[in-house]
Amino acid sequence: MIVAESPCTTHSPSKRSLRGLDWFVFFVADVQTGFGPFVAVYLTAEKWTQVDIGLVLTAAGLVGLVGQIPGGALLDWARSERFVAAIAVALIGTSALAYALWPIFPVVLAAACLHAAASCVLGPALAAISLGLVGPSAIGERLGRNARFASIGAGLTAAVMGLVGYLVSTSAVFFVTAALLVPTWLALSMIAPREIDPEQAHGNLRARPQRDQEAVLPGTPTTLRSLLTRSPLLIFGGCILLFHLSNAAMLPLMGSVLTTRLSDWATVLIAACMVGPQLVVAVFSPWVGRRAQQWGRRPLLIAAFAVVPIRAILFATVHDPYLLVAVQLFDGLTASVFSVLVPLTIADLTRGTGRFNLAQGMVGTMTGIGASLSPTLAGYVTDTYDSSAAFLSLAAVAALGFTAVTLLMPETRPRSQPPPPP
Repeated sequence: MIVAESPCTTHSPSKRSLRGLDWFVFFVADVQTGFGPFVAVYLTAEKWTQVDIGLVLTAAGLVGLVGQIPGGALLDWARSERFVAAIAVALIGTSALAYALWPIFPVVLAAACLHAAASCVLGPALAAISLGLVGPSAIGERLGRNARFASIGAGLTAAVMGLVGYLVSTSAVFFVTAALLVPTWLALSMIAPREIDPEQAHGNLRARPQRDQEAVLPGTPTTLRSLLTRSPLLIFGGCILLFHLSNAAMLPLMGSVLTTRLSDWATVLIAACMVGPQLVVAVFSPWVGRRAQQWGRRPLLIAAFAVVPIRAILFATVHDPYLLVAVQLFDGLTASVFSVLVPLTIADLTRGTGRFNLAQGMVGTMTGIGASLSPTLAGYVTDTYDSSAAFLSLAAVAALGFTAVTLLMPETRPRSQPPPPP
């Protein structure tokens, strides 16, 4: 006979595995930073037309959107999240080399799609490894630590790669990205596979034998159709869609405003707008993880959603470019909460289903839809009226998200999970 372990069951991985996860998160952020804005800069330097660049980025975006749910399902089907993560990192490194060595349209298009597909798996794999390693009772603090290392890695690598691109060449950025595969794999190898509970990593409760009898695996995982009938998960996904619909276009739109008002310093100010929130995430994410375990998820989610309309209204009304940079620090506060609370809430809502990763894919799809539509909404309102009206429109969407999460989203922290001491 077996009994499922409660969410508060202690699961103590070794220090080596925990340190390996720290560095794996750090280097994954490094590898991913090699893409993003550097792609457009590199292809422009290679004399690509904006149409071709746009086609590549659009194709990659579509793959990233469509691949979320299959990527999550693949992780739930696989029995080794470490192996899947290692393959995903290898594919991203291959994409980087393809960019650098063969900057022709068919190769770059394939590389962009390959990178997008691998990213659909890599992000959920990180969360799954974390959950399988530390268990549900410690996952909040672990996700906060992950967010800290990811933000530090992304910030440092952006600075280093910008310097490499300036001093060497734009293609050198992608060679550096490929070289980072070695420390990434070394960090992953430090995580002992026997310490990752495969059932917890998929959202099942751990199964332990009673007395001397042999343990068996938990029951059949929940189907996708069954997940789609879970109201709290659908409500959460809808709230996340509204968040990204309101939030994704704010920084690009504010960058355009800065360029118009202060063209000579626009690049420096935009860089500050990107680095500043990363520092906030690095400082606050572990605190968010601890408080999520102590206070519950709902108060922090409500606070994060409340910040978004305030930030949008300030962008619409503040005209001093330097104050706009200060306002952008609010983005670091929301990012601190969402980097921890999104996978943590999904883990709560899917506990015992065996479909943690599939649910991550579902919410990732909602994220992609919101983030894709946000620039279109902001651009339309800006062209029709002005940037202030666009920010106010985004504020209205954010207010709708705040209302939805306040009125509809339940607390998801398991009742049997005692809050840790302050």
